[in-house]
Amino acid sequence: MFYKILVFIHILSAILGMGPGFILSLIAKSAKTMTELRNAYVIKNRLHLFVMIGGLLLITTGLLMGAINPILFRMGWYVVSLLLFLIGLAMGPLLFAPLSKPIKELLKTHQGDEIPDQYFRLSKKLDLYENIGNGIFLVIIILMILKPF
Repeated sequence: MFYKILVFIHILSAILGMGPGFILSLIAKSAKTMTELRNAYVIKNRLHLFVMIGGLLLITTGLLMGAINPILFRMGWYVVSLLLFLIGLAMGPLLFAPLSKPIKELLKTHQGDEIPDQYFRLSKKLDLYENIGNGIFLVIIILMILKPF
C-alpha cells in the first residue's frame, strides 16, 4: 500500500512540478515592454517554486520506490532516468542561475519601457539551455512510461 502511495505522489509531482517547468521559457517570449517582461519574470519565479518542490518530491519518491523495490536499480530505464534527472537538476545552479543573473540585473536596472537588445542576446542562450533541460525531462517521462529496457 505504501508503494502505491509513493507512485501516486510521484505521478502527481511530475504533473505539478514538471508541467510548469515546460512552459517557463515561453512566459517571457510574448512580452513587448519592460513592464511586461518584469511581470513575466515574477510569474516565472513563482512557477519555479512548483518545479523545485515537484523535483524534490520526484527524486525522493523515486529513490524510496527503488529502496523498497531494489530490482529497479538493475533496470536500465530507471538508472538512466535517475542519471538524466541528476543532470537536469545540476543544470539549475550550473547553467540557469549564472545565465539568469545578468538578465535579473538588467530587469532591475534598465530605465525606460523598451526592451533592450542586450536582453534578447542574454535570453537567447538561457532559452537554449532551458530547451535542452526540457528535452532531458521529456526523455525521462518517456522512459518512465515505456520502460523500454
